[in-house]
Amino acid sequence: MALPTYASQLERTWHFIYLVICTLVFVFLIAPILVIVPLSFNAEPYFTYTDKMLSFDPEGYSLRWYDSLLTTGMQAHEAVRDAAWWSDLWHNADWVKAAKNSVIIGFWATILSTVLGTLAALGLARPEMPWRRTIMAILISPMIVPIIIVATGMFFFYSNPCAIVGMDCGRLTSTYTGVIMAHAALGIPFVIITVTATMSGFDQSLIRAAASLGANPRRTFFKVVMPLILPGVISGGLFAFVTSFDEVVAVLFIAGPDQQTIPREMWSGIREQISPAILAVATILVIISISLLTTVELLRRRSERLRGVSPR
Repeated sequence: MALPTYASQLERTWHFIYLVICTLVFVFLIAPILVIVPLSFNAEPYFTYTDKMLSFDPEGYSLRWYDSLLTTGMQAHEAVRDAAWWSDLWHNADWVKAAKNSVIIGFWATILSTVLGTLAALGLARPEMPWRRTIMAILISPMIVPIIIVATGMFFFYSNPCAIVGMDCGRLTSTYTGVIMAHAALGIPFVIITVTATMSGFDQSLIRAAASLGANPRRTFFKVVMPLILPGVISGGLFAFVTSFDEVVAVLFIAGPDQQTIPREMWSGIREQISPAILAVATILVIISISLLTTVELLRRRSERLRGVSPR
């Protein structure tokens, strides 16, 4: 942002200092990501920059760690890459199985958290809703309370959900259902916040106008309310998916061997065998996160245009 022509010398100096501070903060935040990406192409099994990498020698760079993401855990990874090889990869490769679990769990957790979070936000947006602040505080508490406490509580509750009424109805730990429900609970606060922010500029008179024209509540919601809050709903869903895709603490407490996700596979890899393949996974996750955040920003601007607000 350019300074006006009438700005004093002191204001110009402070503006320059402000830009320098912002640049340093930005570099401090982005530096760890910038360090990881080149190291994922290291030809050697090290977590440091080799002399060949620093001299930009092509022999110092390789895609071997990205290839290892496909072959680790396969029964015959050195075989000819025919249909049988790809079948072996799909069913046995450790990182592929973790990716499938992350997508499956993230998809259903996103659906569940988006539906429940949107319904909660619509109720909290009504002016006649009693105890709004208290209910909001309770619903977003999973985002505020330390995740280790939330995960511990989930573990004991999911071990026997019916214990609170003195019954034994089985356990949800080490099941896909339990992990999906846990991730949905962690994603609901993000949906509530984004949809509530979208509803803050919603004109309630539109609902009354639709009712005066004979539309029932269901038709009013899908024809009037939903199109206007859809960008916020999608943004909340994307945040919920990223939360599920990146979550590891609850998975460590609740998931079993069959529910290995990418973050848990990375955790296991760091503990058991250090491999630059983890850096390759981190680079892929960074690209996915940037893509999702870009989508969220585009949706935010679209939502502001729909509400008559000038995008910033």
